[in-house]
Amino acid sequence: MLEGVQQTLKYVREFAGSRIVVKLGGSVLQDDQLLEDLCQDLSLIRKVGVELVIVHGGGPAINEELRRREITWKFVEGLRVTSPEMMKVIEMVLCGTVNQRITRALNAAGLRAVGLSGNDASMILCKAADARLGQVGQIERVNTQLIDLILAMKDDLGHRSIPVIAPIGIGREGEAYNVNADWVASRVASALGSSKMIFLTDQDGILDSNGKLMNELDAGDLQQLIEEGTVKDGMLAKVNTILHALQNQVTTVHVLNAKRPHSLLEELFTDKGVGTVCRLRSRG
Repeated sequence: MLEGVQQTLKYVREFAGSRIVVKLGGSVLQDDQLLEDLCQDLSLIRKVGVELVIVHGGGPAINEELRRREITWKFVEGLRVTSPEMMKVIEMVLCGTVNQRITRALNAAGLRAVGLSGNDASMILCKAADARLGQVGQIERVNTQLIDLILAMKDDLGHRSIPVIAPIGIGREGEAYNVNADWVASRVASALGSSKMIFLTDQDGILDSNGKLMNELDAGDLQQLIEEGTVKDGMLAKVNTILHALQNQVTTVHVLNAKRPHSLLEELFTDKGVGTVCRLRSRG
C-alpha cells in the first residue's frame, strides 16, 4: 500500500503546475452519469495543481437536432458538409446545449468552469477548408488571450478556473465555421504550450490491425499506421491531430476510453496506463 501511495505522490509532483488540454468526445457526453463521474475525476486532478482546458465535440447531439428539423447531411472525407442553415443549428447545439451542459456539470462538481466558443475574442480564427464542404473551417491561428485570462481566475481555494471551448471558428469577415473538435484541441494545446493532451473517447485507445490495443506509440509509429491504412475514419483524423500536436510542443498525447471508470486517474497517476500514450519519439 505504501508503494502505491508513493507512486501516486510521484505523479502528483510531476503534474503540479502543468497545463493539460482534455478533449471530450461527443458520444461520451450522451451519458449523464458518465459526465458526472468524469467531472469528479477532473476535480481531483485540478486539486493537485493542474490547469485544465476542455474542448468538446457534440456530433450525436447535432445529428439528433438535424433529424428533428428534417435536415439531411453528408460527409466528405470525414467532414460534415455544412450549409448556412446547418451552421445555425450546429452553433446553437454546440455553444448552447452541449457547452452549457458540460459547464453546469463541472460547476456542480465544485469546479469554476466558463463556457466559451471559438468565436469569442476571435479565439479560433479560420478560413474555409474546402469549397465542397461549405462552412467547414480550417484553423489559421489560435488566440489564447481569453483562455489565459480565464485560467488566471481563481476560486476561494486558489484553484484556477476551467475554460470549456465549443469548436466553432470565426472568419476574418465574422462568418462562423464548423471546426473539427480534435483539431481545435490540438491547436489549442500547441498554442498554450501544454505538456499533455488527453482524448476521452468511446474506444480503448488506438488499435492495431487485429483490434489489439497499442499502449505506446511514437510519431513514426503513428505515420506508419496512417500509411498502412490501419487507422480509418474518425481515428484517422484523430491520429493526424495527434501528430500535429507532438510536432508542435505537446510532449505526450493520451487516447482513453471514457467509459472505463476512472480511466483518467489510472492513466495519469499509475504506471500501468489504460489507453494509448503517444510521444514524438520512443523512450527506448
